[in-house]
Amino acid sequence: MSTLPAVNALYAHVAPSPEPVFCLAEMDRRREGNDFPTVPVAGVELDVNEAAAALFEIMADGFAYPVPSTDALHATLRAAVAALGPAGIADASGVFAGLPEDEFPEVRECRRFAYRLALSFWYAGARSRPMSIGEAAVALYLSPLHRYRHAEFRQVPRRELMVSRCLHEGMTAVPTDTLIRLGAFMTAELAGPAADRQRDKEWLYKQALPDYHRRRFCFDLLRGIGPKSQPMPLIVRADTGGHLIGLTPPAGPDGMRLRPMRAEW
Repeated sequence: MSTLPAVNALYAHVAPSPEPVFCLAEMDRRREGNDFPTVPVAGVELDVNEAAAALFEIMADGFAYPVPSTDALHATLRAAVAALGPAGIADASGVFAGLPEDEFPEVRECRRFAYRLALSFWYAGARSRPMSIGEAAVALYLSPLHRYRHAEFRQVPRRELMVSRCLHEGMTAVPTDTLIRLGAFMTAELAGPAADRQRDKEWLYKQALPDYHRRRFCFDLLRGIGPKSQPMPLIVRADTGGHLIGLTPPAGPDGMRLRPMRAEW
């Protein structure tokens, strides 16, 4: 039996933020023929390779861990543009494009950082990020995936295609703000011993997603899928408020997809 009627009944008592009036197709910042949008910084538009090269020039000798937030990366890119200037970035990007990732781990990191910035500025008038594993797991829970026995699901042919279809069905079952909220609670409950276990006590979360074994199955399924497979869409936050589900972006320059455990703005 689907959980959707129960979820709708529960969330009828919680007024979600109104969905923004926002035509994502019209706000896509990609230039015709390009797979990725440019990254705007200090009046300059940088492609993914230029942004990665600029980050490499200023970050190669001192990477910060844990991984910086997207806003922190953008601030670092602004500092790089100020230090190098457009001509310096053009020179650096030509050399950077030929650097092998297996010899220079920093090159790989900078390319992934630049990819993350391109995703963040995919739409005009908004910021975006990859959907987190917790949010995607909630979408799976709310999808028709419950028709399959957990023990037998891994033997289903073309199961990755089935997971993608279920993701898209489940993520439209509730408002995007609700999906984000439930995803944060699922991550807090299931992400491991370091998670904030106090957050999984919310009554509404347990009522909306009552089956622990199903929650665990959906979460572990997505966490265990290889980083080059199972694309997930963007979560879009309009500058005027509210959230929407965006498109599913292509993989990054190294063929990898960003599938963060938590929301990374």
